[in-house]
Amino acid sequence: MSFPAELKYTKDHEWIKIEGDSATVGITEFAQRELGDIVYVDIPSVGNEVAREDTFGTVEAVKTVSDLFMPLTGTVTEINSALDSSPELVNSDPYGDGWMVKITVADASEIAGLLSADEYKSLVGA
Repeated sequence: MSFPAELKYTKDHEWIKIEGDSATVGITEFAQRELGDIVYVDIPSVGNEVAREDTFGTVEAVKTVSDLFMPLTGTVTEINSALDSSPELVNSDPYGDGWMVKITVADASEIAGLLSADEYKSLVGA
């Protein structure tokens, strides 16, 4: 299982790649494996403001639906429209083409509350 060191993680299995005041958000390889085959991703519209740890969408797998939680407070600037027709990208490339949203980070101090790759790896017992 992969735990890219340049990413930050949440206890709810989201990852975030922070680049200045912008960030890209998705779910971890661990999360997509636990969910199984993903058949639908429901994510917010561009312009939505989402608070840290609030639900920003859902992922539907064959047997379950799981909420997505925002790692940092921010405004959605882009959604991955490729997931509309190819939700399986979350399974095949969770840290690449399977990203979900891009946001503008509202409060950089919240970054301190995220997990490092090693901390997340310990959390999931890998």
